[in-house]
Amino acid sequence: MNKEIIALLAKDLTKDVPRSPRETLGGYVLGARILDKCRAVLNGTNGEYHFDCPLDNFLFSFTGIQSDAIKEFIATGATDAAVGEWIQTHATQRPRAEIIQWNNSLREKRISELPGEIQEYLEDYIPANLPKSLTNRITVFFDIYDVEEGRLV
Repeated sequence: MNKEIIALLAKDLTKDVPRSPRETLGGYVLGARILDKCRAVLNGTNGEYHFDCPLDNFLFSFTGIQSDAIKEFIATGATDAAVGEWIQTHATQRPRAEIIQWNNSLREKRISELPGEIQEYLEDYIPANLPKSLTNRITVFFDIYDVEEGRLV
């Protein structure tokens, strides 16, 4: 692991938030957020954020990328652009239209369309952790992260 470069590139997620799940990297939503969390884990500055969580696994399942493999590459100190290229190279090859459809389906996914165990978790998580005044702003799954992290107010 290239600790010095990771320390320079990693966000301190005890003081900052990762990028929105809507932000793409390598052409995929979730990619930039996963990169932020992985670097922070490698740097020991992840706070309460987790790499390879159920959210991350949406991307890993669709692309066929293994979390350990991308983590190993990120640990080399790779730039955002290099990680984006790595994702494109190692992802299951699909037509661009299919990737765009997958991105849009996640951007628009309602909580009621998520797997049951995630819905059950969010049923208690949302009222316990999000400002009641903003819960009416949550219309899709990604809104939870953007409300919680101050991007959607």
